Formats: sequence, C-alpha cells, structure tokens
Amino acid sequence: MADNDHRPLVAVLFGGRSSEHSVSCVTAAGVIGAIDSEAFEVLPIGITKTGVWRVVDDWASMRFDPEAMPEVTDNGTEVIPSVSADGAPLLHRDAEGNFTELGSVDVFFPLMHGRFGEDGTLQGLFELSNTAFVGSGVFSSAASMDKHFTKSLMAQAGIPTCPWELVTETMWAADRAEAEKRVAELGLPVFVKPARAGSSMGVSRVAEAADLEVALLGAFEHDSKVIVEPEVSGREVECAVLGSVYDTDLRVSSPGEIRVSGDHSFYDFNAKYLDLSAAEVTCPADLDEKVTARVQELAASVFRLFDCTGLARVDTFVTDTGDVVINELNTLPGFTPTSAYPFMWAQSGLEYSELIGELISIALVDHARAK
Repeated sequence: MADNDHRPLVAVLFGGRSSEHSVSCVTAAGVIGAIDSEAFEVLPIGITKTGVWRVVDDWASMRFDPEAMPEVTDNGTEVIPSVSADGAPLLHRDAEGNFTELGSVDVFFPLMHGRFGEDGTLQGLFELSNTAFVGSGVFSSAASMDKHFTKSLMAQAGIPTCPWELVTETMWAADRAEAEKRVAELGLPVFVKPARAGSSMGVSRVAEAADLEVALLGAFEHDSKVIVEPEVSGREVECAVLGSVYDTDLRVSSPGEIRVSGDHSFYDFNAKYLDLSAAEVTCPADLDEKVTARVQELAASVFRLFDCTGLARVDTFVTDTGDVVINELNTLPGFTPTSAYPFMWAQSGLEYSELIGELISIALVDHARAK
C-alpha cells in the first residue's frame, strides 16, 4: 500500500477448509468485483483446503462449473496474519522464501461458508488481532452455525421454530433403536441435516423409514452431529437483516419466497448454485401485510437474540394458516450476485455494491465503538 494511499485496506477472505470451499470462491469473485475501488483498497486472500493463506490474483475467473469447480490451490506462497493487537502488517512469503509486508488490514471481509469460516473460529482470530471485520462475533457465529443450539436458544426465548431431534454418531452407534424411535415420533417425511454445514451440503429428505440410515450416514460425512426435522407444510420465506449490535434500529428487507421446481424436492445445493432455472426467488413475497410484518418482526428478533451485527439471513416457513416458523439463521449467508440475501436487498432498494459498502462501514464503526 502506497504511503499516500489513505483508502482503508479490506482483506477479502475466501475458500477455506469446509465443504463449501467452491461456493466461497464464487462469492468472493462477486464481492471483490463490486467493492468501490475508489473508497477501499482490496486484498484478495484465498485459503486452501488445508488452511494456507495466499494472495489470489485470478479471483475474477472463479465461477460455478460442475465440471471444474473453483478452488484455491497451494502455489508455494503464503500470507501470514498476525495475532498481535498492535496493527502489525500481514507478511507475505514468496515461493523462494523471501518475506515482504502487505500492509496492516483495516477490515477483514470473510466470505467463508461452513466450518472454520462462519463458526466463530475465524472471528476469534480477528478479535485476537483487534481488527475490524464484517459480520457477527464469536458467540453469534458459533451459536448460529450449530443448528441444534440455534433451535435450542430460539425455543428457550419463545421464538417459534420447527421441532427436531438430535442424532450424533455416538448416539447412533450406542443405541440405534432409541434414535430411530425418537425420529419416528416426528413422523414422515423428515429432513436430515448436518448440524454445522451450510449450502444444503449433506441434507436429504427421507420419506421411508428404511432410508433413514443412508441419510444419516450421508450427513455424518459432513458432521458428527445431525438434526432431523419433520417436513413443514408451508412456503419457504426468507428475510435479510442489516444493522449493528450497537444500534437500536435495524433494517429489514422485504421478504422473499423460494419456489423449487424440476427434479429438486427441496432447495438443495444444485438448485441453489448450479441449476438456477430450478429455483425462483420472488421478492417481495406474495404475503398479506400482517404475515409480512410478522416475518420481519421475527427476523429482527432472531438477529437481536444472537447478538448479530452486520448481516444475517433468517429463513422461515409460512404455513397455510399464516403462522411463521423460524427454520434457520445464517450470519454469513450466500453472497454471490444471484444469492437471496443481496437479491432481497436489491428488491428493497439497496444495490449489491452499496450493500457491500454499508457492511464494510458497519464493521469499521462497530470496531471503533468496541474500543
């Protein structure tokens, strides 16, 4: 960074060790391309599947391709972050082992989905180094990443959520019959979900009891902890929230409704990212004023309950009787230009590049307030 360049340095982090590595890469291409380069200096840092940080200059080429999904690969170089709280610069080691400084980061913009990205671990690094970052902190990230704890906290707070049963690998191995009994009490069909994965990774719909084992084993490939939920008869409605934990007012988008067609029985990974014609997000959702207000009210309440800051997407079901049930909370939701979170804001009057700028600004102001 030149001495006369006073733009804040934004380090965009993407890739990482989770099964959502490729989604993160594509997200980064959209965000980096939309950041106002006159207002901010951008440093694109990709993280390999083994956790090596490196500068990625060809970020713009990362896009969804079923035959060759994007990946951050190790090229022998490395970016080394500091954990000291004195604003130490990032170090860069080239392939020959020579070190140079990349500058002190003013704000990290993590676009890391899944474990080791949105589960509080990365946020802990930011807080250790006393660096501003986009999104929620350690507790909010960890609690919302784990669907079991998300639901437990919401139920304790009186926020309506779907019933569920927890099944861990240990439970399944120790007493399979007891786990099957608890799941059977939910009725069929059910959805089997890894507790700490996103982008519908490892999620399956089970319509026959005989298929439960296969579904659980598939989910266990992504996480040792799984939740099982009954299928809810209702419309899938999402709502985007924007704001700071330090402010009394939050901004809540118009709700958006997801409709899935074709061969997809639910909003799975392919429908979200590869077969875009199979999923349609309508915003504003065709809901009456009372239901719309209820969705927005609950979205804000969940944001507050988990001490979220910056951004969150709250997923709900709206039943035929107009009841609203919270499904999930996402503190680092999908952020490609076609993802639901930025789409709902665009339909609510806040365009993609403006939204990104606001999130960076919230992070910088939050950091100053925390001091």
